Amino acid sequence: MGVVGAVAVPHPPLIMPEIGRGEEKKIQQTIDAYREAMRRMAALKPDTVIISSPHATMYADYFHISPRDHAAGDFGDFRVPGLKLEADYDAELVKTLSRCLMEAGVDGGTGAERMPKLDHGTMVPLRFVQEVMPDVKIVRVGLSGLSPRTHYRFGECVAQAAEILNRRVVYVASGDLSHKLKADGPYGFAAEGPVFDKECMAALAAGDFLRLLSIDAELSEGAAECGLRSFWMMAGALDRRKVESERLSYEGPFGVGYGVASFIVGERDESRAFGDLFEKAEKERLAARKAAEDEYVRLARMSLETFVKTGKRADVPKGLPPELSAARSGAFVSLKKDGMLRGCIGTILPVTESLGAEIVRNAVAACSEDPRFSPVTEDELDALVYSVDVLTEPEPIPSDEMLDPKRYGVIVESGGRRGLLLPNLAGVDTVAEQLSIACRKGGIDPEGPVKLWRFEVTRHH
Repeated sequence: MGVVGAVAVPHPPLIMPEIGRGEEKKIQQTIDAYREAMRRMAALKPDTVIISSPHATMYADYFHISPRDHAAGDFGDFRVPGLKLEADYDAELVKTLSRCLMEAGVDGGTGAERMPKLDHGTMVPLRFVQEVMPDVKIVRVGLSGLSPRTHYRFGECVAQAAEILNRRVVYVASGDLSHKLKADGPYGFAAEGPVFDKECMAALAAGDFLRLLSIDAELSEGAAECGLRSFWMMAGALDRRKVESERLSYEGPFGVGYGVASFIVGERDESRAFGDLFEKAEKERLAARKAAEDEYVRLARMSLETFVKTGKRADVPKGLPPELSAARSGAFVSLKKDGMLRGCIGTILPVTESLGAEIVRNAVAACSEDPRFSPVTEDELDALVYSVDVLTEPEPIPSDEMLDPKRYGVIVESGGRRGLLLPNLAGVDTVAEQLSIACRKGGIDPEGPVKLWRFEVTRHH
């Protein structure tokens, strides 16, 4: 058999009457669509339901699959501890999936379990699953910080494991859309929110998983979504299969997007090898971006690649233009991989003889000295995207009323500690957010007295 159907669903706890206490009626479309989606899945008579949840155990570089034979959980975190759910795990499918991941070179398995209790991202869809399939076994998996292609490949391994065991499997991708749809919502408003939701729902409705994989990382980050990686995994489970896809509902009255879509799996279709198509498109995109890099970014790339490949620091090249060879300025070098930050180090004021030397120095630091990340390895070089920010000299300001997170970066200082945040970052839309992040980076109490500076940057991509 294999994967026979799939659904993408949200997980708002208030959808439970015991928690919503009437508020759930404001998302009645979601409730009705949820029940219709699960009715369709039950009609496929699955042996096992796989649920991927953003709130299960999650690691940056590893997919966690819940072990054991049985698990339970409750909604005590939402003030209803008496609302409990439990389910049996399909231990044989867990074992086979773990083996398929290992053979595919995907880091994942049952090790390092942190959360044996069922999480709400699992329990909300499980409640609807058990309404129509009360005795079905489940497999619970967490997301990771790995690439879109790797999440998709995880889903391919799900399909492979199901086929090896001749299981009829339904995949439930649990995940909310943007959390920033309304100014008066719990997370505020960001312009990226409704744009992301429209793009994601259009891709799901059409069963266009290449479009889903290609959603811009800065768009999804700015939207503050939690479901996209779960949807990528689901898409991989449907690789090379025709699907009958349908958008069943979308609404967001509480400022968070809730979408429901269903997928009935058909015959094999080699034209729908979306993981391979995405990988090819990404290589072409990165090559085009590299070809368009300006001299600032090429200098950072040269310095970093020299260091990673040889362990030696590159000399500043001769013949640089005056703005690099004669001018002095602070500069930050930022690295991204698969849309995620991979390193960022810089200097507020110049510490070398020229801006060119500053970039050469800070590129090495970004790849090897950022304490948040392990050093960059040689096999990552082709996947890195660079940006170089050249700073104006910081100016002290009397209050945060002189800040604008899109135009100005900020430096906060208190008690000898200092935190800095660059301007115009995805997901940072207000001065309050900017200051909060800068204080957190510097280990500074945001409620205490702070000194403020602002600066502008010229960003080179």
